[in-house]
This record gives sequence, C-alpha cells and structure tokens, in this order.
Amino acid sequence: MLPRFARVRVEKSDPRGHVELIQVRPKRLAPTIEVDAWDLSTSQDHGGSADRAVTLFQYEHLAVLESLLGHPVSFDQTRRNVAVRGFNLEVARGSELVVGKAVLLLTGRCHPCARMEESLGSGGFAAMFGHGGWTASIVEPGTIRRGDAVRLHVADA
Repeated sequence: MLPRFARVRVEKSDPRGHVELIQVRPKRLAPTIEVDAWDLSTSQDHGGSADRAVTLFQYEHLAVLESLLGHPVSFDQTRRNVAVRGFNLEVARGSELVVGKAVLLLTGRCHPCARMEESLGSGGFAAMFGHGGWTASIVEPGTIRRGDAVRLHVADA
C-alpha cells in the first residue's frame, strides 16, 4: 500500500508528455487491441474497479524491461492501457493528470500479476515489478487520443 503523498505543486509552465499508444480489451482477460482514441465516458476496460479504471505505463520503461529480460518487449505485452512518453509518471503519484480531454487521478502502482510470466516470458513478473505503471480513476471523463498532451492538472488559482 502506498502512503499518502502531498500533491505535487507545479507551475503551468511545467513540461508535458504525450500519449504514445493506447490499448483496450473488449472484455475482461481478452487480448488488448490497439486504438487511436479511447472514450472514457463509455469505458468498461477496468473490470468493475473504479480505482483501476485506467492503467498508465511509462513508455521509456520498455527499454528497461528489454534489458532485464534480454529480449524485445512490445507495449501490448504489458497489458496496460495508455503508454505515456516524455512525462515521469512517478512525479504525479497521488495527483491528477490531464490526459487528452480526460482528468485522471493516479490511485496507486499497477503491480505485476502472474500473467506477466505468460505475456513477457520467464522473469516477466520480476522485470515488471517497479516498472508496471500506475492505476488511475476517472475524475472527468473524456476522450484520449494518440499524441494528446499529458500534464499535471493545475487548478485555477
């Protein structure tokens, strides 16, 4: 269980990342399907848990997984929904993110499950530990598209 962290104080000029890839599942435990846009107002990809409605993955961690496993790794093998590039998700823990037209609250780490051994091969679970991304709840539904900006949500003063 993650301890509660104070919200990160940011300025409007803070750097932004972007959505590199999006994938969803048509039903629970089904293989993921890559899409160009995802409308979170109709999302059912979370299997009923509002705190895990969306899973975000640090795109740069694919290279880390490849190094740890010794073979190429693709985003679909992570079983996560949204790959974010150019924005350190660790900085945003416990904070709200604007992702495209949606606002998400990072609710916790997305720890690996036994399916990582099946998806990534031997050692997949251990490789994903600490690199599995984040779970998020939907604060404000909206559409997320490939290339959309990702930034911390800054409330108007």
